[in-house]
Amino acid sequence: MSDNTNETTAAAEYDFYPMWESLGMDVPAHDMLLGAVGQMFGDVFLAQENRPASTDYLNQVVAGIHSGRIKEMLDKKASGEAKKIVGSFCLYVPEEIVIAAGGIPVGLCSGADWATDKVEEHLPRATCPLIKSFAGFKLGSVCPYIESSDLVIGENTCDGKKKAYEFMATQVNMYTVDIPNVHNAQTLELWKGEVRKLAERVEQETGQKITAESLKAAIKLANDKRRALQRLSATRAADPAPISGLDSLLTVQAAFMDDAERLTGAINAMADECEQRAADGVGVAPKGAKRILYTGTPMAVPNWKLFNIIEKAGGVVVGEEACTGSRYYKDLVDESGETVDEMLDAIAERYFGINCAIFTPNDGRIEDIVRMARELNADGIIDCSLQFCTLYEMESFTVEKAAEQAGIPFMHITTDYANEDAGQLTTRIEAFLEML
Repeated sequence: MSDNTNETTAAAEYDFYPMWESLGMDVPAHDMLLGAVGQMFGDVFLAQENRPASTDYLNQVVAGIHSGRIKEMLDKKASGEAKKIVGSFCLYVPEEIVIAAGGIPVGLCSGADWATDKVEEHLPRATCPLIKSFAGFKLGSVCPYIESSDLVIGENTCDGKKKAYEFMATQVNMYTVDIPNVHNAQTLELWKGEVRKLAERVEQETGQKITAESLKAAIKLANDKRRALQRLSATRAADPAPISGLDSLLTVQAAFMDDAERLTGAINAMADECEQRAADGVGVAPKGAKRILYTGTPMAVPNWKLFNIIEKAGGVVVGEEACTGSRYYKDLVDESGETVDEMLDAIAERYFGINCAIFTPNDGRIEDIVRMARELNADGIIDCSLQFCTLYEMESFTVEKAAEQAGIPFMHITTDYANEDAGQLTTRIEAFLEML
């Protein structure tokens, strides 16, 4: 298909049930999931007023997220255009390596409660929702990304994930990379070794060697996507904000799943429109609406709860210091390398700069939060931890102290994927916005 519109039109006429059945999915349960997500998307995204016209691309991404996109990847593998599909749960897994070895990198499902009763037969009840979610999507057989992945790459960004991957290795073809917990010259060298081992494992899986040409092209492809996201992010400093936090979040969520070249074109079109809207004083919220910087745990599809509450309460999210936010796109891989070794080093150095809460100390994240709040003219910071996420819960105290020293109002929230606390959160967020 030449564009996403044509793909979506074709998808509406295509019967995806045989494809889902061939992947071993529980199709009736999957129908329930798609129905719930579709209803949620309509209530949350399509109810927004004055969205940029270019965000229609995001509507199409969601419409085909478990159908047309899966077929596209499977067709590429069947034709030999791609060798394997490689799934991951974290942006610490370099997509450049997967692409250079002939694979398709995709993010895996982990943004909603599913098959919790089955999960708790293998993992503790007091486990963070994200971990229980990806295990539940696998045990419930409702995530076509997991079921179509030939290899799943995990990473030890927290103790919960590290131990959960031991269980996941009994369910899928699993490889886990080791990420050091401290930033220094010695641990960077260890990380470079991990990146090389990962490259060898991906080559083994795909049967295709990484060449200087393929790796240079993959770096350029990933960097172009980051550049487009940087452009779009910069427009959000305007008042009124030209695009909602919801649509900005969904754009980064799509970046983990959609075709990179096609999505990059769509993001640049969104940036074009938002730059013009900023120049014309056109926004998704009134000028002077309270501006919020989000920081904290990542928000995988379809976890849109908190942003929906903030923006329906009259605020506007103008930035995300999170893995589903600026950490994904703020730094580029150095494109000057000519050999595979030079480029693997450049990839390792770029990814080592991601300020995950796993690191101790984590001054870089704190500096990023304050810098982004100032650059985006945020009126306040909302820091969120998923329940039982020890890393972000403990780091929230450091973030609060930094916000206080910078003179930026701060609120911390602990929540999960369920809607039972939506009323309480709405009350707290409305009060926070009124106080700003």
